[in-house]
Amino acid sequence: MKAKHHETAGGVVIDPSGRMLVIVRDIEREGRVIHEVRLPKGHIDPGETPEQAALREVEEESGYAALEIIADLGTCHSTFEFRGKRNERDERYFLMRLTDSRRGAPQPTGPEEALFHPEWLEPAAAAIQLSYESEREFARRALKTLIKG
Repeated sequence: MKAKHHETAGGVVIDPSGRMLVIVRDIEREGRVIHEVRLPKGHIDPGETPEQAALREVEEESGYAALEIIADLGTCHSTFEFRGKRNERDERYFLMRLTDSRRGAPQPTGPEEALFHPEWLEPAAAAIQLSYESEREFARRALKTLIKG
């Protein structure tokens, strides 16, 4: 089976009090409701750099636009099945600092994104509560970067 390949970028956002931004939703998957705690991310559009995509996706999914990238957290590769198709994804995340806590309206690009709502968690709690291992790994990388820096 041929795999569909995705390149995505997102942000691990820290506010001035040290909390981490997550986006939360309840969504139906295969006939049951799943509670997801995620980091904001999305596809890199043609002609867009990973940094530009990460900043755009955080704003679209959370409503927060006043962001500054402070570190590149690297990439992670994952393989998964979705709707009967094999997918390969290269995710790249950036550590971001929230520079202004004012929030605009999220601008979801699809009906599933419209279900997200932002929450701020203590970083250690976020690193545990995130629904997917790849995102937990990026939260841990962010924590290590913050401790070092």
